[in-house]
Amino acid sequence: MAQIDDLPPLREVIRAHNLDARKALGQNFLLDLNLTSRIARSAGDLSNVTVLEVGPGPGGLTRALLAAGARKVVAIEKDQRCLPALEEISSYYAGRLDVIEADALTIDPREITEGPIKIVANLPYNVGTQLLLNWLTVEDWPPYWESLTLMFQKEVGQRIVADPKSKAYGRLGVLANWRCYTDILFDLSPKAFTPPPKVTSAVVQLYPREAPLPCPLKALETVTAAAFGQRRKMLRASLKALQPDAGARIEAAGLKPTARAEEIDVAGFVALAHAFS
Repeated sequence: MAQIDDLPPLREVIRAHNLDARKALGQNFLLDLNLTSRIARSAGDLSNVTVLEVGPGPGGLTRALLAAGARKVVAIEKDQRCLPALEEISSYYAGRLDVIEADALTIDPREITEGPIKIVANLPYNVGTQLLLNWLTVEDWPPYWESLTLMFQKEVGQRIVADPKSKAYGRLGVLANWRCYTDILFDLSPKAFTPPPKVTSAVVQLYPREAPLPCPLKALETVTAAAFGQRRKMLRASLKALQPDAGARIEAAGLKPTARAEEIDVAGFVALAHAFS
């Protein structure tokens, strides 16, 4: 394991602070500092940005971000038990780590950070998708963040980058690829975590598109939710709840009413959003 600073190894930190990972909090601690350093490097140059981290736990990725030269790390941690361990990191990297005890779902990152901002996190499994949707659906675009470098269950990562006609393609993929360039950087074995999860994880990176196809956000969210909520049905059936004349509106968008949601690309969903808005 790489020695990135003079702080104790993470296993010692976990023992010292009695930090057993809790399933209810979606916790799986990544202890391999080689891997946390790889994630930090994947986020690019951090020397002139504030890094927002969600769910730092005992601070493995936090330490890697700081060792990689992050100007500032703002870490949001819900679990009070982790705060003493994070305070030790804050003391070591004086003035460069702010730890905020909060639920990341209830806090606006713009209120606790100063730009430019990159978001880098090993997200808790139970809230990761909702956090990503929150960051993707901000009203102002381009957003306040420069990039997202995030760890998810591999299945979620595949949904984020999915292309039309693939099994993983759905609402999340449409929203993500409408507004961002997306890529899976690498996978992580369950053995890298304590306790090992039952699934492989993946690090996903998203960069905002400067000029996504013009589209009313709420309309796109509504249309994709309806279409993929009944993905086995033809569009004329799945979208009928939105408007009685769904077939005519689908044709106005340049699509076939007999098509299914998984066949429609991002541009097609943008056209549907305009037709149904």
